[in-house]
Amino acid sequence: MKNSNQPLITIFIFISFFCFQLISCTTPLELPETDPNNDGLILPGGFGALVVVDSIGKARHLAVNNNGDIYVKLSYAKGKGSNVALRDTTGDGKADIVTHFGDYKDEGSLANGMRIHDGYLYYSAARVVYRNKLVPDKLVPDSPMEIILTDDHEHGIHWHITKPMSFDEEGYMYVPFGSPSNACQDMANKPGGIPGSTGLDPCPELIEHGGVWRFKMDKLNMTQKDGELYATGIRSVVAMDYNKEDKNLYLVMHGRDNLHLLYPETFSPWESAVLPSEEFIRVEEGGDYGWPYCYYDQIKGKKVLAPEYGGDGEIIGRCADMDDPVMGFPGHWAPNDLLFYTGDQFPDRYKNGAFIAFHGSTNRSPYQQSGYFVAFVPFKNGQASGEWEVFANGFAGKELIVNTSDAEFRPMGLAQGPDGSLYVSDSRKGKIWRILYKGDKASFGEAELAKMEEQKLVANIRNPHPEEDNQDKGQLPEGKKVYNTYCSPCHQRDGNGATGRIPGLRQTDWVTGNKDKLINIVLQGLDGEIEVNGELYDNVMPAHQFLSDEQISEVLTFIRQNFDNKASAVSKDEVADIRAKISK
Repeated sequence: MKNSNQPLITIFIFISFFCFQLISCTTPLELPETDPNNDGLILPGGFGALVVVDSIGKARHLAVNNNGDIYVKLSYAKGKGSNVALRDTTGDGKADIVTHFGDYKDEGSLANGMRIHDGYLYYSAARVVYRNKLVPDKLVPDSPMEIILTDDHEHGIHWHITKPMSFDEEGYMYVPFGSPSNACQDMANKPGGIPGSTGLDPCPELIEHGGVWRFKMDKLNMTQKDGELYATGIRSVVAMDYNKEDKNLYLVMHGRDNLHLLYPETFSPWESAVLPSEEFIRVEEGGDYGWPYCYYDQIKGKKVLAPEYGGDGEIIGRCADMDDPVMGFPGHWAPNDLLFYTGDQFPDRYKNGAFIAFHGSTNRSPYQQSGYFVAFVPFKNGQASGEWEVFANGFAGKELIVNTSDAEFRPMGLAQGPDGSLYVSDSRKGKIWRILYKGDKASFGEAELAKMEEQKLVANIRNPHPEEDNQDKGQLPEGKKVYNTYCSPCHQRDGNGATGRIPGLRQTDWVTGNKDKLINIVLQGLDGEIEVNGELYDNVMPAHQFLSDEQISEVLTFIRQNFDNKASAVSKDEVADIRAKISK
């Protein structure tokens, strides 16, 4: 006999299933517990943080897959692989599987870039963009590693060769080709410059560098010639992201360096510490953002002519025709990642806004170093709708950072998880944080933001006072004075250098060994790979022939008898003798 209740049963099952689906779609995912005191991070009210993993190596950029697996780009880890895959199998937010993979030629801290796009994991060495097809249920992809793009220029390694990548929704990839110099100086491609050096005009570097190139993603093994110059006048880029809301590429540019060192009569040490701006740029096709002829002064709120091209900090000249940034941040904060937030976990004001990881300055001497935090810029309808804010601070472990090595951690990479969590990587030891929101989104507002506004007054973020914060107040011995002016911006005031970029000066034969060799390095510079205390460096030290024999003898004596070094002095006559041999 036919069951007369069958239609009612069917309707009941359908309604039950619909209600279950509705509940499961509207009930937020259960978030893991955050760490006590948020592991030292200072965050807006309602936010918390937990450490996903600690000490995996010098982490750079990172990406999170739809299933929560995390992929991290490292500075080269010889014998282990330069990528790390992380998985949490227990649901506590902590990675309990940590696997290195990807043993390919790399160039240390110059290697940045990690993205998941269209089912592929993309990552970069300094010169090459690679990818692997992600395989469902496999943490480490065992698919063939494909070469997407190779930088085939014959120039040597330089600080701005990094290859981050971003993708739009029309099948294009964007990659910057950074400038190999500070401001296209007329001095045989040496990035440091010499006092009073002029700039090449027009700058020949702009033909193949100093801009962003666009590539159609329809083939492998591309070189720069397979792409097209999308925008120019962009010195150096590590932080870049595509904003899906207004369908446009954005980046935060590393500004030029050494205004006081190169032009001491025009720019004070304070101006050199806070200028020029790190520019937040909405990259328009065909745009010209001014480098090397111009830089943005965030204090004046305008672009001005660079000193290499006749500027004095006031003259605008040709810069009136250059494209302006969205906003300018204080100088040398080192913007190293940019992420437009598209998740729903955070309060609504963060939706479609921009997070920026400031890695922290190395060359603000004689003032404290600055940055070392994550900023946020609110956006509305595809436009920046407010000033920048401090979102996360406390990475460095202290507020006053005199030397880069004083910072315990340095925020480097940003990624968004499938649940809307924000992940932040550290480049010193390889710690990864996951930032969550567990508060009431409806009540989040002015009180929480006002508390974070106070962070702008702490030493690692505020502008230094020109006199009170000058660490060279009073008389200094000549050797230390020369060191602080010309050497400490790279090697740091404590002589420890900057990990992965600049070698330290402590107890190394490069400093305490043969004096002639050391004098030669100062007079002629140094280019290429070297090993210092077991660590490889591949960078450029500019020649300092502009220093007098007495200045060089004083500074080398200072270096050889400080920083735990105990070596003999260098005389003025020894410097003069080497200089004469070089000039023959």
